[in-house]
Amino acid sequence: MPNQRRAPQARDRALGAQLKAIRTQQTELSLEAAAEMMRWSSATMSRIENGKRHISAEDVASILAVYRIPMDQRGALIRRAKAIDEPGWWSRPLPGVPEELGVLASYESEANVLTDWSVNIVPGLLQTYEYAKAYMLDKGTSIEDIEMAWMARLRRQQGLSKVEYTAYIGEAAIRTPFGSAEILTEQLRQLIELTKRGLGIRLVSQHAPCAGLYHSWLLLEFPDSPPIAHIELLRGGVFLHDPEVEHYVHQRAKLHKIALSTTESRDTLRKLIERREGKR
Repeated sequence: MPNQRRAPQARDRALGAQLKAIRTQQTELSLEAAAEMMRWSSATMSRIENGKRHISAEDVASILAVYRIPMDQRGALIRRAKAIDEPGWWSRPLPGVPEELGVLASYESEANVLTDWSVNIVPGLLQTYEYAKAYMLDKGTSIEDIEMAWMARLRRQQGLSKVEYTAYIGEAAIRTPFGSAEILTEQLRQLIELTKRGLGIRLVSQHAPCAGLYHSWLLLEFPDSPPIAHIELLRGGVFLHDPEVEHYVHQRAKLHKIALSTTESRDTLRKLIERREGKR
């Protein structure tokens, strides 16, 4: 390990969890055996896998080589570790923005498929400024932090044109106003416009069987490595890796079956806007 050791960050928790998943799923090595092969103590290996110790891209490369992971998968994870360390907008902490968001943005920049499931709000990657601001105010976020959070969200939204993106949105989200009825209407118009740009936006009826779909998540898929799931919390988020992430892959398949098509969803949004405007 490097002599100049940095304090662990959110990216270390994500990388550590993925390295642990690889060891347990793709090798027969115990934690102690892996540590011995790396000439580290078991405590050091444990801290790495639990995100309590910083790990460099070089360390990731060494571990994967010892594990004899195929070159394509090894290269993908090494590139991801390097990308997180390279200077990008997400590598510079923003006041009021959870550190996990920087890690998420870095992963999003390498993903080729993103799947959003949002139970009762419009997903952040699709939100308008006014809707996002009203929602964050309702959560108790300060005005100063809202502006920084929106800056980060807007930059993440700009990456949607580079990935295959599908959002599954619970019906409650399109009927729950944040801020005002006008703000919600503009948000619904934004969703319609985004479908015209090729984004997959599919509504899930409140009467559809949604067992197991009780919280929101984002599934990220990559060309050469296993998928990751991100669960957003009130003041941050957590990343899940194999085998936990497989449950979300299965839930995505369920959503695909029960959700309205993008065309049906667009028609539903138009009719809802017409009804809302007719009541004014």
